[in-house]
Amino acid sequence: MTEPGLVLRVAALGDGLTADGRHVALAAPGDVLLPDGTLRHGPNHVEPPCIHFPQCGGCQLQHLSDAAYTEFVAARVAGALMGQGVVPGLLAEPHISPPEARRRATLKAVRGGKGITIGFAQSGSHQIVDMHMCVLLHPALFGLVAPLRKLLAVQGVMGKAATIVMTLADQGVDLMLEGVTAEGLAATERLIDFAGTQRLARLILDEGEGSTMTLWEPEPVTVTFGGLPVALPPGAFLQATADGEAALVAEVVAAVGDAPTVADLFAGVGTFALSLARGRKVYAAEASRDALAALKSGGDRLPGRVFVEHRDLFRRPLVPAELNRFGAVVIDPPRAGAREQVIHLAAATVPVIAYVSCNPSSFSRDAATLIEAGYVLDRVRPVGQFRWSSHVELVGTFRRPS
Repeated sequence: MTEPGLVLRVAALGDGLTADGRHVALAAPGDVLLPDGTLRHGPNHVEPPCIHFPQCGGCQLQHLSDAAYTEFVAARVAGALMGQGVVPGLLAEPHISPPEARRRATLKAVRGGKGITIGFAQSGSHQIVDMHMCVLLHPALFGLVAPLRKLLAVQGVMGKAATIVMTLADQGVDLMLEGVTAEGLAATERLIDFAGTQRLARLILDEGEGSTMTLWEPEPVTVTFGGLPVALPPGAFLQATADGEAALVAEVVAAVGDAPTVADLFAGVGTFALSLARGRKVYAAEASRDALAALKSGGDRLPGRVFVEHRDLFRRPLVPAELNRFGAVVIDPPRAGAREQVIHLAAATVPVIAYVSCNPSSFSRDAATLIEAGYVLDRVRPVGQFRWSSHVELVGTFRRPS
């Protein structure tokens, strides 16, 4: 008989779930919730590697062993699929990004009585946890926290709060600051000196309402996809880790196979389009003009291979007559999915669809639509780029039987 307080699994939002249906914060599978409310730790409960856990909101699951966390990532995807009655041919072993691999992050800075506090917000709170170590961030990003604390402590640089957006590009860290001013020559020189001393790839001030000012960029900032450098627009989306990106790309490349023509929908700056473009033709659709211009800058290095179109796929999805021209389609929509585009895909005869998703729930909903129309979900690969968090990504490969 199962002990009522035994924690059987970790639920979607990160709480442990006991045999009698209770949710328990910071519990691992195998822990036991005792009658007095305390938790007896089991073999999957480990010592968190960071001194800021669990107060810092950057992580929710550092108390899980590596095996338990990997199982959680797989179960998040399996549970979402089951909820829609979807059974994949294969649920592949999850890819889990290692510690200190995050190459982009958004931190908050606040001014208080003891100086500047920089870090992530506490879970469920606006309170900022002052970051003095981080097992998530790439060392190049975390290495800027202490110097930024000193810079922002200078009167006149920031008011009560600022937002710090850091991205690791080919040339180094691309840093964007919101709530920081450069009024006057002295303030501007102070910021430029900081950029040079820290060897930043670029320093941008976000002035609000879509307006930015670049103070420092010794050479054009790029990211590389498929061996092709692409201009990185300020604030552009980039996969959270380089190894996670590689895992997603590898799944997409394997799914597409030798298809001579591919459509990449919601193409962004070209993560998949440029990785697929050698030896085949790729059509890329994207609504952001900045992202599309960046993608084109990389695609132009492969003349006649990459064709880009500015297209809002929510308002004007590709219809079956357009989709049927391609041997494969790659789709990487926002978290909410792309219901209208998926309806048209379901009505098309495209042989292969590689669906990249950052939301197992919306993916499973769309998967059910495609399967009902005759597609087979051949394979799903979960990807845990956001280590120790409940955020899970995946790639699903759909095939239409001939």
